[in-house]
Amino acid sequence: MPSSEVNVLAAADPVAAFVEAERQGRLVALPTSGTSGRPRTVVRTTASWTDSFGAVAELTGTTGASRVWVPGPVTATMNLFATVHARWAGARLAPSLAEATHAHLTPTSLRRLLADGADLAGRSLVVAGDRVDEATAAAVSAAGGRLHHYYGAAELSFVAWGEHAGDLRAFPGVDVEARDGELWVRSPYVSAGYLEPSHELRGEGGWVTVGDRGEVVDGRVIVHGRAGGITTAGATVRVADIEGVLRPLARGDVVVVGLPHPDLGEVVAAAVTDAGDVQRLTSLAREQLAPAQRPRRWLHLPALPRTRHDKVDRDAVREALAAAR
Repeated sequence: MPSSEVNVLAAADPVAAFVEAERQGRLVALPTSGTSGRPRTVVRTTASWTDSFGAVAELTGTTGASRVWVPGPVTATMNLFATVHARWAGARLAPSLAEATHAHLTPTSLRRLLADGADLAGRSLVVAGDRVDEATAAAVSAAGGRLHHYYGAAELSFVAWGEHAGDLRAFPGVDVEARDGELWVRSPYVSAGYLEPSHELRGEGGWVTVGDRGEVVDGRVIVHGRAGGITTAGATVRVADIEGVLRPLARGDVVVVGLPHPDLGEVVAAAVTDAGDVQRLTSLAREQLAPAQRPRRWLHLPALPRTRHDKVDRDAVREALAAAR
């Protein structure tokens, strides 16, 4: 089997490049910025995608008679997957929502459709890229549509699927568990890792993680976000960068987390152990941090909660900030 990887996103026709890589049995390389802001190139077999096609078709009701609208560029991984999947199913690509039975969207594009009063009657909408809340799912249902929301990662492919972020359950064939508040996955759809030797996909005994925080409760996969990054209003900021600015300015300790937000995806929030740091750091953050990095919520905690491994329990911090609203 040829060993060189094909950067399908750099091809003039990424869909044709993927299909040709599958025919040749070659690995595909999918560049991604990652939450750290450092470019990463995920390497995977074509089978790690195509083996999930049947499950996606069954969940969404995609058949050869379907008409699929993918408004985003195929140079984005989720859109490339949707387009290749439509081809596999024998479905026709639709030029607009009006002519579609199915659509693959981001949460932002979905909210625009709802705000514009788009006709969703009888249409299946597959949405990913950020969390979708229950209210949005209800709005889609009220408009006559059916919402499918999934959580995944470029390195992992599908992890969990449901109607909204509070209704996610493990994708067929995937096992998910939480270890110290970190989500680990065992799946046939996981990538082979990264092209760059400076990056490494963390794994242990057939399980892997990309560092996303979350929990599994009664079969539901609850995703809190990645400890290393916060995506707010389409911008990804690094927790380490924000804490690196605030900690030298603080009299006590400070920890930064992301909190879910219905419109922005997440908002930056901070907890401090010195009560005076709330007002002081709020002012200094305006001077020292970019707008997307500035905490929108602050909370004083006498001591930061810790895990049994003596690490800061960011999930507990997040819960305290959410409860203090």
